[in-house]
Amino acid sequence: MDRFGKLQWKAIACFSGIVLLFVLAVVGLIRGIGEALKPEPVIENLLNVWITEVTPENLKLYDGSIKLYQWADNLAGLEQRGWREQVADVTLTDGKVSAVTVKDQQKISGKVLRVYPGLGVQLEKYGILQFGPDMKMYRLYDSLQLASEEDIRIGYSFCDFVVENGKICSVLVTRNEAMEYIRVQIKNSGYASNMHDKVALTADTDFVVRYGSGEDMREEFHTAGEVVKIEQDSLYFTADRIYVVPTALTGKVTLLSVERSLGNPAYRGSIEIIQDSESNGLYVINEVLLEEYLYAVVPSEMPSGYPMEALKAQAICARTYAYRRMLSPSSALAGAHVDDSTSYQVYNNISEQETTTAAVKETRGQLLYAGGKLADTYYYSTSCGYGTESDIWKGSTEGKLAYLPATRIGTTQDPRFTAQSMQKEAVFASFIGQVFEEDYESGEPWYRWTYAVADLDEKRMLSALQSRYKANNSLVLTKNKEGEFVSKEIKKLGKVRDISISLRNEGGVADEMLIEASGGTYKVITEHNIRYILCDGVTKVRRQDGSKIDMPNLLPSAFFTITTGKEAGNVVGYIIVGGGYGHGVGMSQNGARSMAQAGLTAQDILCFFYQDGYVEQIY
Repeated sequence: MDRFGKLQWKAIACFSGIVLLFVLAVVGLIRGIGEALKPEPVIENLLNVWITEVTPENLKLYDGSIKLYQWADNLAGLEQRGWREQVADVTLTDGKVSAVTVKDQQKISGKVLRVYPGLGVQLEKYGILQFGPDMKMYRLYDSLQLASEEDIRIGYSFCDFVVENGKICSVLVTRNEAMEYIRVQIKNSGYASNMHDKVALTADTDFVVRYGSGEDMREEFHTAGEVVKIEQDSLYFTADRIYVVPTALTGKVTLLSVERSLGNPAYRGSIEIIQDSESNGLYVINEVLLEEYLYAVVPSEMPSGYPMEALKAQAICARTYAYRRMLSPSSALAGAHVDDSTSYQVYNNISEQETTTAAVKETRGQLLYAGGKLADTYYYSTSCGYGTESDIWKGSTEGKLAYLPATRIGTTQDPRFTAQSMQKEAVFASFIGQVFEEDYESGEPWYRWTYAVADLDEKRMLSALQSRYKANNSLVLTKNKEGEFVSKEIKKLGKVRDISISLRNEGGVADEMLIEASGGTYKVITEHNIRYILCDGVTKVRRQDGSKIDMPNLLPSAFFTITTGKEAGNVVGYIIVGGGYGHGVGMSQNGARSMAQAGLTAQDILCFFYQDGYVEQIY
């Protein structure tokens, strides 16, 4: 090949190289543009979900609803043993599962000592644990669903707690078993406070004082009758609580630092003494079998001499009331379901009695249901011949309960006095001014009564108005210039011009009262507020048997009429004609007594007062 040919070949080769480079560059550019145009993957993190099923093709999870996702390529075909029915964080890439972090090694379980709403829980042996920011709760028994803090049972270990980085990321409510133990917060002497400055105690058998926490729990044995004193700085408080437990199952711990009507109360079960550094005091909790708790509740709520069927009805009501509080305890209590005062049920104020204990034993485990749920077993002492509806307490989320209607409490119904007609002033006045032999309680002293205030005390009435306004400012209202009743601080009353009942509920109970005075016109709402404000603390009630009874705080009931006495246009006194004792909702205890004396059974009595109610055995 001559020189020209060689140059020609070199030119062709060079050109071919340039073309090849150009082609490669174009291909690279196209590929780069393609990569640039390709969308970013969509990443979604599902935190603390419950895995319900794992298959080679799919992952099924629950976080309020069932969801099904395919595996991403990086997880397809991998072994996923042990992931089913676990809490996990799941990462989705373009809608497919690309990562799973299972939290099966971080579960704990323990007796729940306290729930701090929205914040965390205190567990025996583990202390206080906070809720994490993305915490989820699942109810695993029956059908799978989301749970709430109300599902965490205080005093029980029905839950697993999944912990991550020292905080609870998930709560698994594993079962819903019958609860046989109740936790009662014991108030100090006079029921003045939940807090105790110090605690002195002993027992009628040998007993153990346990203190410490976790693996460092220690025991100190004491003989029967030996006194142990515990103050806020006690050396026992190496942890926040001390346990006092009799060595015999029938043993009782006596609180020498607490006074009740029976003297120093003695408690079955165990006693916990809790140090509260913030309040600088001690809480006392009695954990006891629900049935044994009732031994000391029923005689405090109903006289032990009442007929057995009435006592049995009371025992079922008391058990049902307590069980409802065990399911939904107040956050105001320090890890207890109830306290021992009239705010719940009076407990251990009167000693146990043979008849009331027998009533509890004969109804063991029986609860009253209505409308498919545990009944609200309200009860009170004595009716005027009529009961009223359940919505007399304003602010209740349940409103009227169909099984607690206004009812004539007697052997017959009188068409002149229906529940609705009793809302009319004239009809109610006619009713309360008579005695009806057919009413179950017509012979009871509290069936009819009078309350005659000779000298109206405006200062005391003003103080009472201010007190009830402070308790709930939506239930004591002031009339403004536009004629509307509004919530407004009450500063003066002046001379009272008139007092009248402006609204009655079915059955006749006073629900709203007007006080017209020179300092303003005020509307008082709810039977409780009305009873409080009209009670002057000095005047005695005269019952129908002629006996006179002190009324230091409340009128006996709000089933009454009021007539004012005036001078120069101002009220100087008033006369109240009333009947019954208590709020008037649910079971009248003296009505139950009369019904039992007439041969009705406990279930007959309950079905009369709680219409369509039925009794079920839970254990």
